[in-house]
Amino acid sequence: MIAPSKTLALKLASASALALCLAAPELAQAQVAQTAPLDNSVASVGDIIVTARRREESVQDVPIALTVINEELLERTGAYNVSQISQVAPTVQLLSSNPRNTAITIRGLGASYGLANDGLEQGVGVYIDQVYYGRPATATMDFVDLDRIEILRGPQGTLFGKNTTAGALNITTQAPSFTPEGQAEITIGDYDFVQAKASVSGPLYEDKLAGRLSFVSTQRDGMLYNVTQDERQNSQESISLRGQLLFEPTDDLRVRLYADYSDQTPECCTQVYVRVGETLKPANLEFAALAAGRGYVPASTNPYDRIADVDGGILADQIHRGVSAIIDWDLGWATLTSVSAWRSWDWRPQNDRDYTALDITRQSANPSDQDQWSQELRLAGGSGALTWVGGLYAFHQAVETHGVTEYGADGTYWLSPAFYQANVGVNGENRATLDALLDGYTVFNDSRITTDSYAAFAQVTWDITDDLHLTPGIRYTREEKEGAYAATVTGGLANPTPAQLSARNGVARAQAYAASLEDDDLSGQVALSYDVTDTFLVYGSWARGYKSGGINMAGIPNLPDGSPSLTNAVVKPEVVTTYELGVKAQWFDRRLTTNLAAYRTDIDDYQANVVDNGPGSLRGYLANAEKVEIQGVELDTVARPNDNLDFYANVAWTDGKYASFANGPCPLEDVSTSTAACDLSGKDLPGVSPWAAGVGGELHAPAAWFGGSGEAYFGADASYRSTYNSDASVSKYTEIEGYALVSLRAGYRADNGWEGFIWVKNALDEDYMQFVSVQAGNSGLVIGNPGDPRTIGFTLRARY
Repeated sequence: MIAPSKTLALKLASASALALCLAAPELAQAQVAQTAPLDNSVASVGDIIVTARRREESVQDVPIALTVINEELLERTGAYNVSQISQVAPTVQLLSSNPRNTAITIRGLGASYGLANDGLEQGVGVYIDQVYYGRPATATMDFVDLDRIEILRGPQGTLFGKNTTAGALNITTQAPSFTPEGQAEITIGDYDFVQAKASVSGPLYEDKLAGRLSFVSTQRDGMLYNVTQDERQNSQESISLRGQLLFEPTDDLRVRLYADYSDQTPECCTQVYVRVGETLKPANLEFAALAAGRGYVPASTNPYDRIADVDGGILADQIHRGVSAIIDWDLGWATLTSVSAWRSWDWRPQNDRDYTALDITRQSANPSDQDQWSQELRLAGGSGALTWVGGLYAFHQAVETHGVTEYGADGTYWLSPAFYQANVGVNGENRATLDALLDGYTVFNDSRITTDSYAAFAQVTWDITDDLHLTPGIRYTREEKEGAYAATVTGGLANPTPAQLSARNGVARAQAYAASLEDDDLSGQVALSYDVTDTFLVYGSWARGYKSGGINMAGIPNLPDGSPSLTNAVVKPEVVTTYELGVKAQWFDRRLTTNLAAYRTDIDDYQANVVDNGPGSLRGYLANAEKVEIQGVELDTVARPNDNLDFYANVAWTDGKYASFANGPCPLEDVSTSTAACDLSGKDLPGVSPWAAGVGGELHAPAAWFGGSGEAYFGADASYRSTYNSDASVSKYTEIEGYALVSLRAGYRADNGWEGFIWVKNALDEDYMQFVSVQAGNSGLVIGNPGDPRTIGFTLRARY
């Protein structure tokens, strides 16, 4: 394991010296959240106010499975981006080989596993301040000045502008304040980790105009060491800015303007050797023999050495930016809300897709530019026994990708080994020619896809009696997509023979096609809830979700005559039906909250990765699995036994399977020289841990340190995931063993506004993998990303 490059003691001393600069006169009052305690003066867990249904209400009154994480808990656990919230919310999972290839799932549903495809929508909607983020990579920036995260499980669409089938992450930032306030934070740790945060807010003009400005910067050395390039990789390097204006010209009108910018330039994302799996191919076509034939020995066969040896460029540069406006107008009988937004994403990567020091794939990159705009209008009101909300939504997105893949001198040998070995000659006399076949062979792929989505939605809550409530909702959606893809090839061996050309085309070939689709759908939900007592609610719900069809934007199979198979260009819509029963209860004068949900989800035409059945076994594309079934039980608990102790415990059991998937990608162990596709029906769904849990708590007591009053505290958080598979083929070689992570912290909060604490993440130094996959070419090599080792640091924070 790589040792930290600098001693932590020096950093702690430096950070402690900042205390006098950061200390402020008053401690800002923390807001209440489902998974964090109230202020110490309050004994009960209390009511948690959310806006998931576009109105303020207690989370205990919302008849859906909903978890709320507030700023306080995010700060305590050190979760500063979306990828880390699964430690607190076990039903949320994020698998990522780089920001573009990111899959966010809730209850095992949300995105297909494998390389990203711009032609598909996301099953988990990410909303920041009511704006939908169209690509998962655009939500990977560090959190800035958050108020809370609401995690809604199950299909959403009768309340949110964009329809989603798996759920939604509804993220809300702190609003500008007419009372001057601010905070600053500095965190340092080993591996040269430095993170700085700051925000300031206050009035700009009387009680009419207020502003807020927030900033976060994160830097950390890479956790992997590349011996070929003699440098650390998989680093963190980002900066984010967010500005807001709040304008309240009258008591009836409220305008909130946003602008944000995020720039990430990490040297990322390398993967390391994990293991080698046996295929059904002859031994001479598998990894051990192929590596020996070129004298290649992996730099390490233990992934937890965190040693890589790739020879290609590694970058994951991206810029996110956007502006938006939310206008709320109180009409007296209802409130009219307008949400207008524009966002863009620039993605500039470099990759080494073979993940070895061999000259197989010299460069691989798919730089993209995404632009989106959206407009939502909502009208919400109610009187007597009825509360309602209705709205219109429009969304436009354009994604352009101009990619390049260049193969090297070892390309033919590794990616077409049977052809190479059959033609190299007894004494290797044809080696130079065969090496030249792919040496410099370059594929340029250009694609553009536009999406236009329009919707009308409405939801009503009818209080049939004081205790019985009926909530139906309906949504009409129309989606239109147009896409074009073109791959051109150049370089490599000049004037190849027909056999050589066929072998080269089996690796990569020229192709061009265009496709379009139009979908209409009527979806909805209905929930019935009953207040057994003021603190005990039971509910049942049915929901139908819809994810529009997609267009394959990374190539498709060819017909026997060599033309593209256009029937494979379009992917059918995915339809999700969920049934849920739940209980939400508070006990012992609201010192204990327990929320229990059981659900069953049936997915028709699940959008998944499949394989190319024609020539060219290296190409994957997207199609529909006939049916997927998911069921589970979730328990969320928050408790405050006394004024000095609070804790949470969240547990989820999930069972997800491919109920019918006849044309799936073959597991590595079933790959042969003639394998085209495999029947995965009955196999477990990738990315699903049967058991997942998050538990944590904090013990605090009054203390008078550093010349003032405050409290000393000790906290611990632990998360667990049982074994799951991170590859769409659910190969036995791509299983990730279950693991448990423990984090600790101890510190002091002063009543005059400052706080300092020492933290340890992965305190037990658990070895675990975040993601594993199969190397292109099916040689048997399995590569992946190991999770972070134990890290130690110090955080100093001040508020006024």
